This record gives sequence, structure tokens and C-alpha cells, in this order.
Amino acid sequence: MSYNIALSGLQATTQDLNTISNNISNASTVGFRGGRSEFAAIYNGGQAGGVNVMSTTQNFSTGGTLSYTGRELDLGIQGDGFFVLSGQDGSTLYARAGMFNQDANGYVVDPAGNRLQGYPVNAAKQLQNGNISDLQIQSGNLAAKATTSVGIASNLDGTADIIDPIAIPFDANNGSSFHSSTTIILNDSQGGEHALTEYHVKTADNAWTINYMMDGEVVGTNNLTFNNDGTLNTVGTNALSITSGTHPNIIAGVEDLNFSLSYTNMTQNKSAYNNSSLSQDGYSSGELNGIRLDENGMLYGTYTNGQEQLQGQVVLADFNNPNGLTPVSNNAWAATNQAGQAVIGSPTTGTLGGVTSGYLEGSNVDTTAEMVNLMTAQRNYQSNAKVLDANSTMQQALLNAI
Repeated sequence: MSYNIALSGLQATTQDLNTISNNISNASTVGFRGGRSEFAAIYNGGQAGGVNVMSTTQNFSTGGTLSYTGRELDLGIQGDGFFVLSGQDGSTLYARAGMFNQDANGYVVDPAGNRLQGYPVNAAKQLQNGNISDLQIQSGNLAAKATTSVGIASNLDGTADIIDPIAIPFDANNGSSFHSSTTIILNDSQGGEHALTEYHVKTADNAWTINYMMDGEVVGTNNLTFNNDGTLNTVGTNALSITSGTHPNIIAGVEDLNFSLSYTNMTQNKSAYNNSSLSQDGYSSGELNGIRLDENGMLYGTYTNGQEQLQGQVVLADFNNPNGLTPVSNNAWAATNQAGQAVIGSPTTGTLGGVTSGYLEGSNVDTTAEMVNLMTAQRNYQSNAKVLDANSTMQQALLNAI
């Protein structure tokens, strides 16, 4: 009986050594989760029968340290959750290791070629929630966009003298015919740039006329009135149209330029003229030159024209029992019935953690603790071997006595 008990101890300790050695060998493996051997005593009808390894559980309670790499597609998870991967054989895998790259077709893949899953975007670059597929970064140029909205926030000097536009007609070359001016660059349908300059003329108390010039031509006028407290009262027109019929030199070979005007934050106070904000939504064409990912997993392509375009959103998966996942090669896990149904969603929603770009999560193995466990396992192995040796000596003594 003692021989079988000691033999079971050797077998269990060998399994424990396998777990410990696997932990130590993966102490530097990105996203690795350390394991632990869980022993159980064996009894047969109340008689001691030895020991066995009941299970080997993985430590999903403690995360690894996030280390900065600076690579846009190195992704680290802060909190619970797993990246969802589509294997080359069509299987679905789950991983904490966020070492991703783009393949030749722009798909986001890990070193083993498994494709990262997420919510894609449609042709209008609108996110398609609930429709999970391979994340792909479109490498084509970003087409130019004509300006459709212009926003200007300025303070007009309320102490300025009134100018009679009949006595002194507006002339951009005559500084005495206006009080102040500002210029903003707009884009046409092919991305061409046009300088729109507005000249401010105070025509009465709390009343101003704006003269618009583009590329040296007068393209329109507008009227603003203010309340006694300096806030904006009314705007004469909220839109401006520059057509090929009226300004062929400006609109040549491109579509007519039609844009709205916003003066919401315009003021007239008794202080010097100043601009606090100029904005417009047009841009020239651009080429993809980078990738950006935010904490919510939104994946953007960045372009040489300073614009960004949504490419998709990384999703994460969580399980009721992560220990039910089966570890497989290449830093991944496969789902099982014991793990439960995968709950998939956007990062930072529900129980899911956030995603950090430019960082990788290291292994959660504590090497010092594993070395202590290794010495303990070695002592247990030696002790069980000693029991076998003593049992063999006793049997030999018995045989010699017969």
C-alpha cells in the first residue's frame, strides 16, 4: 500500500513540476496566464490511497504589467476581457496578447496570422454595431471634401467709429473703409484652397456689415446686429453660394461652393477686435500615414491632410468562467462549454476593460513565487522517492529473512 501511495505522490509531483516549469518558461510571454496544480487526497473505503492532481487552474484574477512599446497596433487590455480572433482554419480564438500587424491586404492580424475581430464600418464610414467581422484598414487615399460649414467667433470693437458706406464705399485696398478683417482657408470639391476674407464695417450702433472676398473678388455681403449687452441679435444670412456663373475665375472645373455660416459666438464688446475661433469642415485629399486607436477600441486611419477616418472598432469577449477556456498554442485560448457563452461587446462597456494602444500586457507569472514552488515540489519528490526506497529496503529485508 505504501508503495502505491508514494508512487501516486511521484506522479502528482511530476505533474506539478510540469505546471511550474511551464510557468517559468512563459514568464516573458505576452498575455500569458500562470497555472496552478490543485491536489486532492485519494481514499479507498476510508483507507489512504495517495494523491492526484485534480485540476490545473489558470490565474485570471491578476493581470500582467502593461509595458510601453509605442507601436500603434500593440494593444493592451486594462481590466477583464479577451481579444477575439478568427483562426486561419475558421475557428474562433481568444487572446490577451495584443501583438498585431497589418497583412498585405490591410487586415489586422497577430503573428500567427489570426485576424482580429471587431465592428466594421459601411461605405459611409458608419460603425456597424453587432456585425462582427475581420478588422481591415483601408489603405486608399482619402478623397477631398468641399467646405460646407464655416464657423467664426470674433469680438467686434464696440468703440469703433461708424462708417457711412455711401460716403466711403467698401474697398479692400482702402483701410479707412473697414474696421477689421479675418481670413479663413476653404476647400473646393477637388481639395483646392481658397482664401475667404471677411471685412467688418460698423454702419450704426450695434450694426455691422460684413463684406466677403475670395481670391480677390467680392463674393457677398452680410449684416449682423447686436443687443445692448454685446451678444449677437440677428444674422442677415446664414449661407453663401459661390457659383461658376457668377465667379468663373474662382469656380473653374470644380463644383459650386455652397457653405453655411455660423456666428453663434460672435460678440460686440468695447474692447479690441480679436478672433477666438475659426473653423471649416473641408479638406484636401490625403494618403494614409498612420493608425490611431482610442480606449474604446475605435480604430482610425490618419492621413497626410490631418484628417482621421474611422476604420472599425475592436471588440472584447468575456466569460463567466475563464478557467474553463482551453489554452492553445500561440498565446490563445479556445472556448469550451465549461467557460460558458462568450459575452462580446465594446471595450469599457459592462464588465469589459479598456484597450490601450502602444502597450503590451506581460505575463502574470511571479518568478520568485515559482522558484519557491519549484523547491517545494523538489522536496516532495525526494520525500516520496525516499518512501519508495524505504519500502523496497523493507521488502528486501523480509525476503532475506525467509
